[in-house]
Amino acid sequence: MAFESLTDRLAGVFKKLRGHGKLTESDIKAAMREVRMALLEADVNYKVAKDFCAKVSERAMGQEVMESLTPAQQVVKIVNEELIALMGGDQAARLELRSKGQNILMLCGLQGNGKTTHAAKLAKYFIKQGRRPMLVACDIYRPAAIQQLQVVGAQAGAPVFTLEGAKPPVIAQKALAYAKDHGHDILILDTAGRLQIDEVLMQELVDIKQAVPVDETLLVVDAMAGQDAVNVAKTFHEKVGVDGIILTKTDGDTRGGAALSVLAVTGKPIKFQGVGEKLDDLEVFHPDRMASRILGMGDVLSLIERAQDAADEKAAEETARRMMENKFDMNDMLAQFAQIKKMGGAAAMLSMMPGMSGIDPSQIDEKGLLRIEAIIQSMTKEEREKPSIINPKRKRRIAAGSGTKVEDVNRLLKQFEMMQKMMKQLKKSPKGFARRLSGLMGKGGFRG
Repeated sequence: MAFESLTDRLAGVFKKLRGHGKLTESDIKAAMREVRMALLEADVNYKVAKDFCAKVSERAMGQEVMESLTPAQQVVKIVNEELIALMGGDQAARLELRSKGQNILMLCGLQGNGKTTHAAKLAKYFIKQGRRPMLVACDIYRPAAIQQLQVVGAQAGAPVFTLEGAKPPVIAQKALAYAKDHGHDILILDTAGRLQIDEVLMQELVDIKQAVPVDETLLVVDAMAGQDAVNVAKTFHEKVGVDGIILTKTDGDTRGGAALSVLAVTGKPIKFQGVGEKLDDLEVFHPDRMASRILGMGDVLSLIERAQDAADEKAAEETARRMMENKFDMNDMLAQFAQIKKMGGAAAMLSMMPGMSGIDPSQIDEKGLLRIEAIIQSMTKEEREKPSIINPKRKRRIAAGSGTKVEDVNRLLKQFEMMQKMMKQLKKSPKGFARRLSGLMGKGGFRG
């Protein structure tokens, strides 16, 4: 989970502060020492960590905290505000795109950081907005780079422009002319990466920018590289000129040093973050939401956006209607699990919920959902619509067909029966439903 280690360390610091009544100067200094160590262990740049703690200390020792009735909460509020400022402010840094004419985005970075995949992710992101992007194969060196771009481009639904035997600046020029003729308003240039920074690569990027009017130069960096990612970003910006960062693999970055350091070191904001391997797993980077997640406050807005992206509105309305009419069956249950998978799974959802940061994702039984899916899919159409007809003989057949045990089938049927009872309770008395749900969750009725 992103920022997991930093979140845990900061939670420990704030817990100690809450143990005090009124905070003294020494309490704040001790807390800031621990915060600085937590940031350094998260691979945050030393100067960035030092400056951050100095700003928080200065504000925390002011009158607003010392005389506050809830000083620990005030310190958390200050840390949250300074984290947001560190990563770029309240507003997400967005691409400056024209509504008319062609916009050219150039992706650059080291080899293996995910430029080609994220070029396709960007294309899909723009297609959802009603734009007509085109991918341009400017990596003529890496074996099968063009074929890879064509494969992910087809998956994203975006055409790929190639020109065999030409140099990247010429390819970019020809692609721009083609885009004007065929109505493509966004060109995404996938350039060559290198295993290390070299002058040939840098000069080629400069040549491309001289050949075509690049609107946004986006550097793709691996979040898990930590300080190396920040150093790479600084060098690319100095030599080529970078307008923004796409931070990849943020879902696997438990430390978060790159996300917290890159703006302060390069002066350039993170504009997008890769949050998974699928082409849909690209999100606009929101500093305020990320700060909230780091402090264990959840990220409800991103959770809602994922739900909206994954949801089939008509199917959701139909499910809600069936619930209220007490017609909810196993097919509806299967559809709900499909929505959870589209949103990244139960662990991803919990990580965005306030107060859930302390839950270990490894304790979430994602395989339990797969077992339930297998059991439901092993049922006949009649059994799914009317589970009450499932007798011992049917249970044995369903268990054998799904590779599970009869006990697993019994558990699912019992949970389904409890859900149906709760639906009836909801229809009769919403307040009674809430109490019953609270009690059921407290007993662990839905674990696994």
